[in-house]
Formats: sequence, C-alpha cells, structure tokens
Amino acid sequence: MSDMVVGIDLGTTNSEIAAFLNGKVEVLGPEADSMLPSCVGLSPAGALLVGREARHQQTEAVKLGDKEFTPQEISSLILRQLVEWAQRDMNQPIAKAVITVPAYFSDAQRNATREAGELAGLEVVRILNEPTAASLAYGFGDAAHHTALVYDLGGGTFDVSIVSVEGDVTEVLASHGNNQLGGDDFDNLLLGRLEREFQSQYGIDLQNGYPVARARLWWAAEEAKKKLSFEPYVRVREEALVTENGKPLHLDVELSRSEYEEMVRPLIESTLDSVSKALSDAHKSPSDIDAILLVGGSTRTPLIYRRLHELTGLEPRQDVHPDLCVALGAGVLASRLAGHGVERVLVDVSPFSFGPSYLGERGGFPYPHCYHPIIYRNTPLPVTRTESYATAHPHQTSVQIEIYQGEDDDALKNLLVGDFRVEGLRPTREPNEVLCRMSLDLDGILHVTAIEKETGKSKHISIARALREKSPSEIAAARERLKELYSSRAEEGAEIAENEFSLEDADAVSEPEDKAAADLPHALEIVKEAHDLVEQSQLLLGTLHSEDQEEAIELRERIHAAIRSNDAGALKKASAELRELLFFVEGH
Repeated sequence: MSDMVVGIDLGTTNSEIAAFLNGKVEVLGPEADSMLPSCVGLSPAGALLVGREARHQQTEAVKLGDKEFTPQEISSLILRQLVEWAQRDMNQPIAKAVITVPAYFSDAQRNATREAGELAGLEVVRILNEPTAASLAYGFGDAAHHTALVYDLGGGTFDVSIVSVEGDVTEVLASHGNNQLGGDDFDNLLLGRLEREFQSQYGIDLQNGYPVARARLWWAAEEAKKKLSFEPYVRVREEALVTENGKPLHLDVELSRSEYEEMVRPLIESTLDSVSKALSDAHKSPSDIDAILLVGGSTRTPLIYRRLHELTGLEPRQDVHPDLCVALGAGVLASRLAGHGVERVLVDVSPFSFGPSYLGERGGFPYPHCYHPIIYRNTPLPVTRTESYATAHPHQTSVQIEIYQGEDDDALKNLLVGDFRVEGLRPTREPNEVLCRMSLDLDGILHVTAIEKETGKSKHISIARALREKSPSEIAAARERLKELYSSRAEEGAEIAENEFSLEDADAVSEPEDKAAADLPHALEIVKEAHDLVEQSQLLLGTLHSEDQEEAIELRERIHAAIRSNDAGALKKASAELRELLFFVEGH
C-alpha cells in the first residue's frame, strides 16, 4: 500500500490525527493546539461548530437545532475536521485511515466507528485497539516479547489493559476499567471546592441559578488541575464572578497539590483496583510486567505515578505525550501500512534527571545531601516542573541551591552541574517555604529559579549544555569542585555554613530547637558520619559472630536514641565504639 494513510484517535473528550511527515510520525493540526475537542454544535446564526468553539457552548452533541443526528454522524463531523487539518499540513488529499477504539468496544461499536469513517469520506483500513496503539507509540514492536500494562485515564473514561507484544503481533490479554470515570471527575471535585469557598465567603450557592458563574469556575477548575500536575500551588482568580446588589463578588483562592491529591485519591485508588483485577485476569503478577505505559492527560497527576510505582515496583513510562500517545501509535501503524519503515515515535526527551540537594532523611538519619529529581529522565522536552522545599532551620536568611544530574538518592553520588545562593529571605520562626522551578528546553539549557513563596523573591541561573554527556575529565573536575566546596564550608565556620545548608523537603519539615539550629553544621557532620557507620554495619552484619551482631545492633540503637535526644556526646561515643568494632571485623 503506497497511498497516504493517517492514524486517528477518536476520543470521547479530544480527538487527534497523526501521519508520516518530515521523516517521522507527527500529530497534525493547528500549531497552537493539535487536540480537537470531540464536540459539535451550532452557532446562534446556525453555522456548524466543531471542536473548541462547540465545547465553549457546553452543548451535548446529540441534537443540533431541530435536527437529530446519530452518534456515527456526529463522529463523522469530527473526523472531517481532523482530515481537513491533516490535508492542510500534508498539502495532499487523504482518503485512508487507521482509527482507534477502546479495547472493550463490542463488534457493533467497532462497526459504528468504521461507519463514521466512511461517512467522513475515509476508507478505514484498520480498527486499532487503543492499548495496542499506545504500545506502538512507545516502541514495543521489535522481535522480542514484551508484556506491558497500559494505564489509560482520559477525560471521560478509564481502562487498564495487559498487553502482550511480539514483533508485529499485539494481543490484549485482559482489560478492566470504568467508563464513568475520568479527568472530568477530577475537575468536578475541584469545582465543588471552589463553589464551597465562594459560598463560605459570600453565602451564595452557585448551584442555584448561576449557570454562567459555574461554567467559568468549571474552566478554572480544569486549568487548575493541569497546573497542579507541574506546580505545588495554583491560584484561582475569577473577577466579578457574581454581581449582587450592584456589587461585583470576586473569588481569589490558592489550591495546593497536596489538597488536590487528597480530593482525587479515592478515585485513583479505585483505578488501582482495576489494575489488580486486570493483572489477575491476565494471570500476571507485577514481576511479569516489562513496562507501565501512561495514556491520557490526567495521568500527569503525580499521585498516579507514585501509586503505580508503589503497587508494581516499576517506574511508569512517560516519554511519550500522554494526550497524543494513542494518535501517535495509530500514526505508526498507518505509516507502516503506507510503506514507511517506522518502528516507534521519535520524541525529544531528557536523557538525565535533574534536581536539587536538600536536608532530609536517609536510613533513619538526618542527611544534608538528599536528592530526588524535579525533572525525571525520559521526560519529553520542553518541560517545566516546580517542587516545594523549606529552609533547614528558623531565622535562616539565605539558601545555597545545588543542582545535580543523576539518579542516586544521595546527591554526592550524582554530578553537580550548577549552584547559586538566594539571599535576603525573611528570618521566620517557622521553616520558610522555597519553590524550586526547573525548565529544560530543546537546546539543552536548564533554567533554575528559586522563589520564596510568601514574598516572590527569587534568583535565577541558566545552565547551558545540560543535556550534553560529560567526559570522564569533566566528571572528575566536578567531583573535585564538589569536594572543595564542602571543604571550604568547614573552614568558613558555623555562621556561614548555617545559611549554606541546603533546602529541606517541605513534607518532612519539623521545627528544630534554637540551640540545635545554632550547632547545625557541626551536628550534621557528626550525624552523617554516624549514618555511614550504620550503613556499613548493616552490610557487614551477616559476617559477624553472634556476640558482635548483638553489640552492633545495640550500638545502632544507641546511635538512634542519641540522635532523637540531640545528645551529641552520646552520639560521638556510640559512633566511636561502632567504628572500633567494624575496624576489627574488617581486619584493618
């Protein structure tokens, strides 16, 4: 087959079209937004509206004016709009398509989809299951055998599929889901939160006679949901939402990601029940799964990533745009049918993870060089992410931001790529919240901004060539620079070091005593040494005689107790005894 063939994701919320262009599979359409809302309507003048204009009317696409339309006819109007987009980009007519459907679609529903394509003037050369399309987009099409879990949370539906892939053969082993659950439900929970806030301020229930105000809040809720996938906070501001007695009433409220995730947690937990059911139906365990593939815009919610990781032990793949994943996979198959040798979607991703160091806990001990990425490797570019941290002790007026590249949760085992200091923070009694925002562009430039949340005070650096792989000599130089950095701190003394210690994970902040804060730099060095000794003793425990094992365990308990009671003398003594025990065990 040599004719042009396109791939189409005909979704319940949005639809997209993809084809082989400029040597690769691309999603086609207007440059600003290639997702077409799956909505059809009529303007007040009777003109046909398809996509975003129809969605703004909040119209159910069933009856247009005084005419009744079948679902196939409505779908054909959406398909026609997508084909027009593609023909404009491709500069040639399009008559053949691969169209995707959910794995659970019946034969009747698949035939209806084929009929919709024919009504749009298309020859539907293949009806493709959505999880199969996702596996194609992620490149699961080589000769080796793979088993993938496809987690698909769209705007209106959720389903999870266990997919077996070997070469060109893809089999859906099991599917489970809920066609009444989707990102729209997340929006509705946020909408309810905003409505309650407005009612608490003004005593007005917007559900009673305020449809325009509710529609505005619904859009605001949807936008807030999207932002909270990348930011720890979002501010919702709606001016003159309602006018009462000639007075405009405004809404201005801040929402946090943690609050939002608690709202949606029950819904997410219900999807994990479906994951377990699908695994059981496929007679698979998490250890049998090679990859988790994320599909659908709502999968950007960080809680989903974390819970899937906790449930399976696998890190979900996120290197293909989740909104466009199915369309791109359909585009891969369409391109192959048209004679192009396409194996997978080509996406610009970050080959490395990036994040700051911070004061946290490792192995039950405070540790000043903890690390977790803000930008994870294999994240599509360009990308912007923000996380929240807090100062390490009361009255801290500056922080040293150290940015690392790597995957280890010990920052010192990663590569330091840049650092800068933020001065002039408010000397608060409570830990002061600092936001760290990272943006990585297609040119490999990493932009880092630290922002004091309450005041907006910020400082910014740009790190050029962040994506270029470092040579052994550059890595050695960075290690040496890091060593010198910490050596200089020790020499500069407590007054400077107090302000240079890194940020603390905001979720684990507790207020230290003033004396402990004043002695923090020295105490942290003692604790770090004790932490290293405990790790070493854990590794050697199996080689010890029973008496030495008991002594090592007792010393570790004494170290933990000394840290909890802030008893530096007891900590030094227990550490010295454990160091001596390990010295003789290792035969030094």
